[in-house]
Amino acid sequence: MNRFFSRLTLALLLSCLGSLSAHADSCESISADEALNAEQMRHVAQTSNDFTAMEKIFSPDLVYVHSSSVVDNKQSYIESMRSGNVVYKVMRHTDVEVRTFGCIAIMTGNGNYDVRVNGKDLNVVLRFHSIWQKTDGELKYVSWQSTRIP
Repeated sequence: MNRFFSRLTLALLLSCLGSLSAHADSCESISADEALNAEQMRHVAQTSNDFTAMEKIFSPDLVYVHSSSVVDNKQSYIESMRSGNVVYKVMRHTDVEVRTFGCIAIMTGNGNYDVRVNGKDLNVVLRFHSIWQKTDGELKYVSWQSTRIP
């Protein structure tokens, strides 16, 4: 009887492990070019208010730290644009360096954004980190952090 329960426990454990691995995200190597292309697609989506594209490429776990220190998640960030409170007109990046770590790409560079916030036109100049992850063949925008350049 003891042997029966040992085998049953082992079978259940192996079944659970197989089930977990079948549902786990598959981390895939990301290239610098893939990350740069994804970042460009993000710019196009945001400057054209393509909310469908944003919903697709922004990770459910997105953490977006604005240069003002305001922190958004995916839903609040998209809603700020959907409501018209934030309108990205032009997004320019320079001096961008991309470092890749397996399925993660971290971009560091300078940004110059023409944006309207609560009806006021602004030109925001900043330094940034933009982070992308590639899993299951898809690139997802997972994090942003920026600091204004005085």
